[in-house]
Amino acid sequence: MLSLRPRRDSTPATTKWHNKFEENLEQWPHLKELVQCYTTDWVKDDNKYGHYESVGPPAFQNQIYEGPDTDIETEMHLAGARRTKADDTTDDDLPSTSGRQFTDVVPSDSAHSNDPKHCGQSPLPAYEPAFDWENERSLICGQRVPETPISHGLKISVKVLSLSFQAGLAEPFYGTICLYNRERREKLSEDFYFRHAPTEIQNISIEPRGIFYLDAPSSSVCLLIQLDKHATEEGGVTPTVYSRKEPVQLTEKEKQKLQVWSQIMPYRESFAWAIVSLFDNSIGAASGGSASPSSPLAPSISGSSHEGVFEPSAKVTLDGKAGYSSRSSVIVEISNLIKVKESYTEDALQDPKRKIHKPVKGVLRLEIEKHQNDHVDLENLSESGSVTNDSIDDRLNDSTFGKLPSNGLDGPQGSSSKWNSFDTKEISEIGSNAHGNPVTGPDDFQAFDFRTTTRNEPFLQLFHCLYVYPMTVSLSRKRNLFIRVELREDDNDIRGQPLEAMYPREPGASLQKSAHTQVTVGARVACYHDEIKLSLPATWTPTHHLLFTFFHVDLQTKLEAPKPVIIGYAALPLSTHAQLRSEISLPVMKDLVPHYLQDMGRERLDYLEDGKNIFRLRLRLCSSLYPINERIRDFFLEYDRHTLRTSAPWGSELLEAINSLKNVDSIALLQFLHPILNMLLHLIGNGGETLQVAAFRAMVNIVTRVQQESVDDAERNHFLVNYVDYAFDDFGGRQPPVYPGLSTVWGSLARSKAKGYRVGPVYDDVLAMAWFFLELIVKSMALEKMRLFYHNLPLGEDIPPMQLKEGVFRCIMQLYDCLLTEVHERCKKGLGLAKRLNSSLAFFCYDLLSIIEPRQVFELVSLYLDKFSGVCQSVLHDCKLTFLQIICDHDLFVEMPGRDPSDRNYLSSVLIQELFLTWDHDDLALRAKAARVLVVLLCKHEFDARYQKPEDKLYIAQLYFPLIGQILDEMPVFYNLNAVEKREVLVAILQIVRNLDDGSLVKAWQQSIARTRLFFKLMEECLVLFEHRKPADGMLMGSSSRSPVGDGPASPKYSDRLSPAINNYLSEASRQEVRPQGTPENGYSWQRVNSQLSSPSQPYSLREALLHAQSSRIGASAQALRESLHPILRQKLELWEENLSASVSLQVLEITEKFTVMAASHSIATDYGKFDCVTAIFMSFFSRNQSLTFWKSLLPVFNSVFNLHGATLMSRENDRFLKQVTFHLLRLAVFRNDNIRKRAVNGLQILMRSSFYYFMQTARLRAMLIITLSELMSDVQVTQMKADGTLEESGEARRLRKSLEEVADEAKSPSLLRECGLPESALLEIPEKMTENRWSWSDVKYLSDSLLLALDASLEHALLGSLMTMDRYAAAESFYKLAMAFAPVPDLHIMWLLHLCDAHQEMQSWAESAQCAVAVAGIVMQALVARNDGVWSKDHITALRKICPMVSSEISSEAAAAEVEGYGASKLTVDSAVKYLQLANKLFSQAELFHFCASILELVIPVYKSRRAYGQLSKCHTMLTNIYESILEQESSPIPFTDATYYRVGFYGDRFGKLDRKEYVYREPRDVRLGDIMEKLSHIYESRMDGNHTLHIIPDSRQVKADELQPGVCYLQITAVDPVMEDEDLGSRRERIFSLSTGSVRARVFDRFLFDTPFTKNGKSQGGLEDQWKRRTVLQTEGSFPALINRLVVTKSESLEFSPVENAIGMIETRTAALRNELEEPRSSEGDQLPRLQSLQRILQGSVAVQVNSGVLSVCTAFLSGEPATRLRSQELQQLIAALLEFMAVCKRAIRVHFRLIGEEDQEFHTQLVNGFQSLTAELSHYIPAILSEL
Repeated sequence: MLSLRPRRDSTPATTKWHNKFEENLEQWPHLKELVQCYTTDWVKDDNKYGHYESVGPPAFQNQIYEGPDTDIETEMHLAGARRTKADDTTDDDLPSTSGRQFTDVVPSDSAHSNDPKHCGQSPLPAYEPAFDWENERSLICGQRVPETPISHGLKISVKVLSLSFQAGLAEPFYGTICLYNRERREKLSEDFYFRHAPTEIQNISIEPRGIFYLDAPSSSVCLLIQLDKHATEEGGVTPTVYSRKEPVQLTEKEKQKLQVWSQIMPYRESFAWAIVSLFDNSIGAASGGSASPSSPLAPSISGSSHEGVFEPSAKVTLDGKAGYSSRSSVIVEISNLIKVKESYTEDALQDPKRKIHKPVKGVLRLEIEKHQNDHVDLENLSESGSVTNDSIDDRLNDSTFGKLPSNGLDGPQGSSSKWNSFDTKEISEIGSNAHGNPVTGPDDFQAFDFRTTTRNEPFLQLFHCLYVYPMTVSLSRKRNLFIRVELREDDNDIRGQPLEAMYPREPGASLQKSAHTQVTVGARVACYHDEIKLSLPATWTPTHHLLFTFFHVDLQTKLEAPKPVIIGYAALPLSTHAQLRSEISLPVMKDLVPHYLQDMGRERLDYLEDGKNIFRLRLRLCSSLYPINERIRDFFLEYDRHTLRTSAPWGSELLEAINSLKNVDSIALLQFLHPILNMLLHLIGNGGETLQVAAFRAMVNIVTRVQQESVDDAERNHFLVNYVDYAFDDFGGRQPPVYPGLSTVWGSLARSKAKGYRVGPVYDDVLAMAWFFLELIVKSMALEKMRLFYHNLPLGEDIPPMQLKEGVFRCIMQLYDCLLTEVHERCKKGLGLAKRLNSSLAFFCYDLLSIIEPRQVFELVSLYLDKFSGVCQSVLHDCKLTFLQIICDHDLFVEMPGRDPSDRNYLSSVLIQELFLTWDHDDLALRAKAARVLVVLLCKHEFDARYQKPEDKLYIAQLYFPLIGQILDEMPVFYNLNAVEKREVLVAILQIVRNLDDGSLVKAWQQSIARTRLFFKLMEECLVLFEHRKPADGMLMGSSSRSPVGDGPASPKYSDRLSPAINNYLSEASRQEVRPQGTPENGYSWQRVNSQLSSPSQPYSLREALLHAQSSRIGASAQALRESLHPILRQKLELWEENLSASVSLQVLEITEKFTVMAASHSIATDYGKFDCVTAIFMSFFSRNQSLTFWKSLLPVFNSVFNLHGATLMSRENDRFLKQVTFHLLRLAVFRNDNIRKRAVNGLQILMRSSFYYFMQTARLRAMLIITLSELMSDVQVTQMKADGTLEESGEARRLRKSLEEVADEAKSPSLLRECGLPESALLEIPEKMTENRWSWSDVKYLSDSLLLALDASLEHALLGSLMTMDRYAAAESFYKLAMAFAPVPDLHIMWLLHLCDAHQEMQSWAESAQCAVAVAGIVMQALVARNDGVWSKDHITALRKICPMVSSEISSEAAAAEVEGYGASKLTVDSAVKYLQLANKLFSQAELFHFCASILELVIPVYKSRRAYGQLSKCHTMLTNIYESILEQESSPIPFTDATYYRVGFYGDRFGKLDRKEYVYREPRDVRLGDIMEKLSHIYESRMDGNHTLHIIPDSRQVKADELQPGVCYLQITAVDPVMEDEDLGSRRERIFSLSTGSVRARVFDRFLFDTPFTKNGKSQGGLEDQWKRRTVLQTEGSFPALINRLVVTKSESLEFSPVENAIGMIETRTAALRNELEEPRSSEGDQLPRLQSLQRILQGSVAVQVNSGVLSVCTAFLSGEPATRLRSQELQQLIAALLEFMAVCKRAIRVHFRLIGEEDQEFHTQLVNGFQSLTAELSHYIPAILSEL
């Protein structure tokens, strides 16, 4: 839990203070405290900031949402096939969220979750796919952020690679490098020393690197490089050889000379210098026109660690060579080394006026590298933090030289610096490792960063040293001068040894006794640039001092090597001057005498230069042990006295020192923050009460100041956080823990405030800084716990929780109580402090849960909840939610115990209670927050790597399960939430239920029927709220490609449907920006087209897109929002929505399935009569747009539900459900996607199976299917336009037909079932409690056929479309077909019949429309007779059939079966039957078919009789009277009455389609003549002809041989026909005179027609009587007229032929019969003579009047004269003569009767008749002599 962190010490090992002088620190407790504070390891509590390992969320599958016209699945398969053939694209190209790839694989048909129990993915990960615990936590109010220990900026390492001169290298060179700020002219770091000897002597590659620290890149920061060499021999080789213009190599002699001299001469002089600007690219900014080398660390590098890599912006330097870096090191060649001519000062370096020295002709090569700062703790690297920088290489490799700008500078200089690139081989030689953060090697010199001492932050390391900078010595004569520096303890003994305090310049050497500077050669004013560093003793006395000794040395060898000569001394006491920063000037003594320090000002000392202060120097003290601030030193001193108990007994000095701390200036305070806090805590821990209080107050004061005065505005100041988290270790266990003291002191302060005492402003500060003290208390406890158990616990065991002592716990309780009161009161005032304090208290509990016994923490929690109980004000309630949020985020939340041992998790029960309360709160923001808290918690558990086992998930589900109970108990609370919150709650519910065991679920469903129903209401809400609707979805038909795209109110904004984590998710998605290489598969190649696409309309960067989308959210429609998103994001969004929707549906399906299985055993409370929970859910499933995976999973569940509960589901109560299901199955049967269509087919088969078992027949199901089919037809477009504008059957109709055929396809069925995941025997399985198998394929076939019939009828009706108005015949026929197809459903049957009735009325075909009305009445009457609740019996129906043969005679229960909700019984009443009968009566009378009217009224009368409706009865009888009178009138009319004319029409030609080669009989109104109908028909059909066809009418009625007709021409043949009576002798040769048959009143129902066609056998079209044959054709129609339609198809046609003589005999017999008929007809009374006379006159006139004899005569001339007579057979001759004789006899009788009837006016006419008769007799006697005797 607590782990030791080695302090990552940035103090260079070279500077770290070691107690070299073995001083005893015990006598200085404050020093001991300081050393301890800086050197002990840090202790960090690993649990403090939570620890969370998550499993990756499951990848999203592409969900396929099909519309009726889409088959995305197949397209994706094909695309997948194509894709595997193409190069496999790399995974990287698929954008993904949170770095995980999305796979585009089409999921397999099996359930695609890896969990066998579940149908699909869990909805929660789908709802929060980019769940980011860190991010969610950071949103909590007052969230603590772990601080990393303070670290600074950059780390730069410099390594000298080589030094070379044009003249050659013969002597060693030495140098220093330091960081230098040019603008402020100050040194930023100590010197790094290097030496470079000729190569024979030394291998350079082991040279150490210098490591420098920098806060931030700045252009004024540079490297100052100074070179020195051994002082030049007088008369030897001068340094000018190195700067000669002409290239001259050193001669061998010169080389030797130099080498020998350099070994003799130990002292060095300065030689040259250079400045390398690190971050500045502007060349030529350096001294006086000479260019500074272009900087190796480009300004593009910010202070943030850039994955350890920097990319220099490669500039072409003046000599035109491109420089660029490889990895992260840069090689700089410095060739502008400037030679030092005379003694110079650092200021002179910057002086632009000074004259330029000759440049040295040489090059210094450095390797400069920028490092990741090693302070960045690896565990705090971002998760993506692979510290590799491979990605950078790619970027560097393609920077080509052509593009680099050259900044030409025509200065006099040549190359000022070059950068060379080198390849990796060299890198490895150089030894930097490949990953831009090389481990610092042991030899590396870490240069001390001087700004450490001036920064405004706590010291974290121990350093204690002094830097001495001798500057100038001014003498009156030229000398070769150098200075030796020593540190001495006292001045008693001149020869005493100095302390070993000087740091050596060679790496690795130990501290030395003295150090000396360079030599300044022959100068009056000697200037120095040396830095001398020395280690200081921990405490120093007034006698500690620095001693400077001045030497002169001769620079030539006489007899022996040159010896230095002492010139004088100077001394500087430490205690007075050490902390001075300014220059110090000292006089120089000639000699040393004992006690020279005391005598310094005295006369007896001899000084050089008249005692003037000729020696100038600077000091720099760097110490974290010695505070420069007086007050801090006082406090330390008093602390020592108190600790060692040496202080005066009254001891008020310590109190004063403590109190004066508040006046310390802030920088000093911050620098010594850690030790001061430690000492104060020490005093709080074991001082007396007064001291405790004073120390506490001082501490509060300091902490408050730190918080206020430091730079960051974080609520928890990061210096303080670092102190608590890392540095504070409760004195390493060397004294009792501090928390009891701290809580006592604070508690007493709080209590006195509570009692009303004035506690001063300090109390408010305590509250503001409460977090700090609470965290200290917690850490102190944790440390105590660790130390308690550290030694006596076996390894690997968890540390048990610690039980707090009663007293301490009580104290903490009281403190907690006081703080709660503060929160409560301040909240009401709306102060921000209250919220912060609230969070601090929450974190206090959070931390304690890991340390002490949880039940003790629960005391605190319950104390909190008592204070904030129930629904409180918004502010308080918000605090309470935050409190719970923080506590429940504890790592072990799930494993927490209850408050007493028998309980379940206490925290979770509190949480559930409070969340539910909040949902009922008025404040909407709080509701949303509560919902969010729940989802985030569940996500945290779901993705927690520790809880992935099913039993863990079950445990968690059971913890949260009570929440569902609460919601069910108070549903209004749920209903009041808005959509977003409902979604959050529902996702949580689904997640809980998903992981519950069946036992617990049963409990949820066992309580009451209503409660179970509510549970399923929630499930329905899930389906509603998570339904996936494509932007263009129509309401019913999924997304029909034709429905207009409406941004309907129902389509939600994208961020509603999805969780509030949407933005998180999308920004994750947007990280995967498309890489520039190659176009990814997704085809968004436009991203690369040009980068100028950053126009607002199509942002280039996905992040921009996101921002854009968000900013435009206000008032934009969802549609527009989607459009504005970048395509990849839109695709992401849809992928997310689809997966979310699919997983929710599948989850609900899974729950429903469990429910049905449990209901089968009757173990739960639900309404078993209706089973409405399941039916409602299923209706919801079917009516929504679902994904393909869902349809695939649905079928097995559908099957099992019908297996288990078929009887209930098929019962009458569930008609509505069944109807919906059939509707949606048919709807799915239209889909183009085969998988969905096949499942619909199976679904229909399952329904049929249930129908067989539970109804024994399929009539009811058939009615249902037909009803739903008719509803569907109004929705599906069954036709589509062809190119030429005509209509054809649409794909939907074809697919529906295919599906309906497959339903009845016995052969295909097993494979179909297998494909859909059902057993092959599924249809044949016998349900429980049933014995024999009732499945029958023939019934199924019948059912399927009747549906197909309905489909065809609908299709035909639709295809007519525009022709409806023109071709009334076809229109009526299509209505008729529909009526017949929908006959099983009385409502639909009636509906279409009435449509037909209306159509006929429009055409004025009254008889037909009357027939329709009769048919409707017939349907109703049949249903009533079947139900036995009418006044009619079967006889009445038989009577009705005589009028309308279509009324079927069988009375079945079909009508009853068809009673489906909304259809059926309601309309089938006696009244409606009467209504339609009356309508028929009215229409028949309009058609003048009165005898029908009579029969109909006779059916109405029994109804009125049974009802005793005498008024109605009298009306009826009046009507009957009128009807019979009309009939009489018709009969007595001299012109026989015809109700219609009939025509036969034959169609020949392929443009007629179905009519081709068919004959019809048309029934037309009686005034339609042959010409009228020809015109009418040619008008109808001409419009159907296209350019290639013409229409001809065949003028005669002969038989047509269709094959001989011209192709390309369409023929109509139209012939008038006569109806044939039932009992007529068709073989009779008589001519038919229609009036003969009207003798009696009989029904005018005709189904046979005839027409006669004369023809000759000799091929002439017309001949004499003797050649004229006659063909009589008799047509039989399908059905009889008047029918429901105007034309009936001819089913049979027979013809007879009559020979000429038979024709003649027939003609004569016809006339005879007509006369005889007229004479013999009985008349009712004598008064009827008038009409009789008229008809007799008409017939006689046609028979015997003179002018028409020719008829009879011509027969005689034709057959009885000469030749024809011989051709006749004797039998025919006899017949002809007999006929003629009979004719004449009847004529004679008629003339007599005529004579009896006539009056005066007809006398003349009678005479004519008699004359005619006589002359006719005379003529005939020529041929038949016997005639005279006969008459």
